[in-house]
This record gives sequence, C-alpha cells and structure tokens, in this order.
Amino acid sequence: MRAASAPNQRPPDARLLVADANDARGRLCHAARSDLPRLLRPGDLLVANDAATLPASLHGHDLRTGAEIEVRLAGWRSLDFASVREFDAVVFGAGDYHTRTEDRPLPPPLRAGDVLVLGPLRAEVLGVLGHPRLIALRFVGTDDEIRAGFAHHGTPIQYAHVGQPLALWDVWTRVAAQPVAFEAPAAGLLLDWRMLDARTARDIGFATLTHAAGVSSTGDAALDARLPFDEPYLLPPATVRAIERTRLIGGRVVALGTTVVRALEHAATRGATLRAGAAVATQRIGPATRLRVVDAIVTGTHEPGSSHYQLMRAFADGALLARVSAALEQSNYRTHEFGDSLLIVRKCAAAAHGCAARVATIRHGQCALNSA
Repeated sequence: MRAASAPNQRPPDARLLVADANDARGRLCHAARSDLPRLLRPGDLLVANDAATLPASLHGHDLRTGAEIEVRLAGWRSLDFASVREFDAVVFGAGDYHTRTEDRPLPPPLRAGDVLVLGPLRAEVLGVLGHPRLIALRFVGTDDEIRAGFAHHGTPIQYAHVGQPLALWDVWTRVAAQPVAFEAPAAGLLLDWRMLDARTARDIGFATLTHAAGVSSTGDAALDARLPFDEPYLLPPATVRAIERTRLIGGRVVALGTTVVRALEHAATRGATLRAGAAVATQRIGPATRLRVVDAIVTGTHEPGSSHYQLMRAFADGALLARVSAALEQSNYRTHEFGDSLLIVRKCAAAAHGCAARVATIRHGQCALNSA
C-alpha cells in the first residue's frame, strides 16, 4: 500500500475493497468508493460519527525547563463535552509533524504541578499516566478563553505522510457537529451530499452518534499498545430507534468507521437492550468479541498489528483478512485517513436477527451491483 499524502477527502479515483465473511470461497471484489450506496441493500442503516475535529495539536514550552514541546490532546477527562478544561494528552519534545512520530524526541521530564505555556494558553500538569509521553492536564481560564486559544493557536493533529499543513476543514466531515474528536473520524470523510442522496434513493437509512475519536499513534510501541484510550460517546435516542426499526425489517447496521463500532458495541453491553445516552467506551474489540449490534463496517485500510486492524478481526477471520491485506498491497490501495476504503460484512448471526443476503454478487473480482 502507499500512503495517501494529499488532504483530499474524496478523490475521484477512491476505491473500495469489499470482503464478505458469508462468501464460502472468501472472494473479494473491487469497486469505486462512490458505489457504496449501491453495494448496500434497501433497509440497511448506515451509522456515522458526527464528531467534529478539534485543533488538538498545541505547540509551546514547559515553563520550568524552558524546553520546547508539542501537546496533542488525546482524551477527555470528563463526559461533559461542554467543558474544555481537563484532558489526557500525548507530549513530544521539539519538532513537528514533518518528523515521523516514531522519531520524535521525548518531552522534558514532566511532573505534577508543571505549567505548560501553549501560545495564549496555560495548562497545569496533573500527573504523568504511566509513560513519559502521556499526561493529564488542566487548562487555566474560562471555557470561552480556552476554546478561543484552541482556535487561534491549535492545529489539527498531523503525521509525516501528509506534507502540507492541514486546515481544520480538511478533517471535518460533511456531518460534523460537536467539536469533540482529537483526530478525524476518518471513515466519515467519504460522505458527500451526492452519496447521501444516493442512499436515500436506495432506501438506506442514515443515523449518527457522537464519539470522541482519539489519537491513532503515539510514536511509542509500548504506549501504542494501550490504544485505543477510553473514549466518551453520546448515543441519541433517535439512533437507537433507527437501529430497532432496521432490525424489525431485516436490515443490517453498517458502521461508518471503527469509532461507531466501539460506541454501539459498548452501548449494547450496558443492559438487555441498546441504551441511548452518554457513556465511556473502555473496551477493546478484537477476534474474541461477539458483535451484538454492527453487521458490517466501512473503514480505512489498516496495517496488521494496529488497534484498528484488531477491531476488524471481530468481523472476519485471519484467513480472510490476510487475503484482504494481500489484495490491498497488490492493487496499490492508499492507506491513512485520506486513503481508500474497505467494506467488511461479518458472518451472519442467524440466531440473533436473521441471515441477510450478501452485500454484492462477486464475479471475477469485481462487484456486480445489486439490482434491488
């Protein structure tokens, strides 16, 4: 695979690789990403994360040592999305996104009580969270002052594969609402009004939830092993009702991104039925996870070993995912947040809600679109 190096949310040549765990031969098919609505079935429900992305990268210095630092906000310390005072954060030494995250230096040794000067903002270190790069901090000032500081001084979190500076609109989806994500809910970047119109014409439902998507990499293998961090979310009653209606008519719940899977599956563990409301997703999803809500996922292309790849193992076994990885490599798919996409349909759970037809007929490696 090759890294998508330009901040183009919807390149005209964007591709979609389709894998269906219900296909006994494990075949894959290639499609244009814009064909997604036609590859789903009438009655399906597409669920997106409507979190807008914060300018969560803040440069400055540690007041005690004078050392330059970059703070990347990475987790909310409270479920109160209206408050912007306390966060978990990943901290680097001098430098910026032009250097690979893995090669960034450690910050100066930080300790509780240290003050970080981040442009117009000041933040107090509340403690180090088991790793010299991970801290808890509290910003000083009113919420309005802190938000203004983010807007004037912060930039989107960025990695070295994108060479030009990201603007905030580069990482906002078409359905962006509350600014609570630290990195873009990247699967949702594929949405545009034409696709949303096409899914309406196909009688495919659409719903949203808000999930505070965290960082995708810290640059340290030991710290990356702790990803994803705990992430708060808000599941609206309207989305729960849409899922219930979809189940009644035999449709499938299709998650647009890993954050949607994490939120819905966590909400399903909170009681006998899916519960609306605010909570914090603390679980890790992997091959041993029994999916209760989500039938299919649209996601980016992920490398084996990452937390996102582990989540995909809840939808497909190792053999199928190995074929997926090989196909992505052989066909030179683009990876990272502005890259190409995957659609993975998990094996039908007939005992749970009936076994639906496959997503598309697969002929000679190409997707023959459903005629329904």
